[in-house]
Amino acid sequence: MSERFDVVIAGAGPAGAQCARDLAQREYDVLVLETESEDEFPRQSNKSTAGTFPSAMTAFNIPDDVVMNYTDDVVLESPNDHYVRTQTGAVLEFADFKRWLVAEGREHGATYRFDSRVSAPIMEDGEIAGVRYAGDEEVYADIVVDATGPAAPLAKKLGVCDLQRDHQAIGIEYEFENIQVDHPQHADLTDSMMLRLDHDLAPGGYSWIFHTGADTAKVGLCYIQNEAHRENARDGWAIDDYLDHWLDTDPRFEDATRIEGTQAHRGSAHIQPPSSVSTDNFMAIGDTVPTIDPLWGEGIHKGMKSARAAAATADAALTPDTPDTSADSLAVYDRLWHSDVAPNQRKRLLMTELLYLAPDERYDRLMRDLHRNDSDTLTEVNNGNLRAMTKLFHLSDAPLLWEYAQQKLPI
Repeated sequence: MSERFDVVIAGAGPAGAQCARDLAQREYDVLVLETESEDEFPRQSNKSTAGTFPSAMTAFNIPDDVVMNYTDDVVLESPNDHYVRTQTGAVLEFADFKRWLVAEGREHGATYRFDSRVSAPIMEDGEIAGVRYAGDEEVYADIVVDATGPAAPLAKKLGVCDLQRDHQAIGIEYEFENIQVDHPQHADLTDSMMLRLDHDLAPGGYSWIFHTGADTAKVGLCYIQNEAHRENARDGWAIDDYLDHWLDTDPRFEDATRIEGTQAHRGSAHIQPPSSVSTDNFMAIGDTVPTIDPLWGEGIHKGMKSARAAAATADAALTPDTPDTSADSLAVYDRLWHSDVAPNQRKRLLMTELLYLAPDERYDRLMRDLHRNDSDTLTEVNNGNLRAMTKLFHLSDAPLLWEYAQQKLPI
């Protein structure tokens, strides 16, 4: 007899594990398939700076014991200036956080299988009916959820997303000690999450220092394979070279050393809108259908919100005496995704893309613009408010806007 569950979820990251947690609490029979071995989880997938804000901590009941440090400020840096915004947050110990989510799901009855890479959908009558995993193993479900991130083996084969390499962001991060977080040449980063816009360090992207207490911090950078990266990249340099360059040239790292026993966190994401997020018997969540805030990302919260929306949709579809998991029924998830997870998505994506295309001197001016405007401007920009965005634009930005339009308009 074929093995069958109500819902099968591919991927045990924050989105997949949260979706399983929500569904198991509703007493559905849920199976989560995770590529990594349980003994090392999450080794390869431990790839997030794990910064988040009180809204996420409260909404998902994230406990204090997975928090490395509570922060008071968000600091934005340009090559020659900075801006400090009072905004409380938390830097999570990402591995502990992910293991906590798995334990929460199991406590409510979710089944987890590790060493279980999902490779392909099982199709019946043109619709997904289950998945193949761990070689030739098969499992069937009423609903299948892809939470594998950029790999998206199910979503891609079903045509639910079309992730392009030229929109891919790649990143690297290490945990360091002996960092001078309050250096006289820079903003005081004590209990802060700092993001730096500087093409010398991260061409086409940004770098960061997230204070994790005392003289320790998460330090990393990422860049998008965009036009700004192509214009500013150094010949032959890989992402590790840029991080080494920053460590060698920033006085805050003069005595810094990598914390013994910690691993490099490496990851990728796509900065583009998904073509869709669901179809018959199927939903895609988390970084499989990515969404990002223009200035401080907050991918963990967005991914978990998409998981909660998918769980609510699955509940509504499976509750009736005659369950309906058709594309029309699961389209509720599409509406929730666009209204609650990624509202004003295209406007926010516009701001994100323009931000990383801007030259270094424009970043210095951005800091001055932020000092001149009220503290709500950043929040409004992150929410895709066009009026707020115009407060940060000048006539001198016309060439940048023209360059962006040329990239987007068909030739």
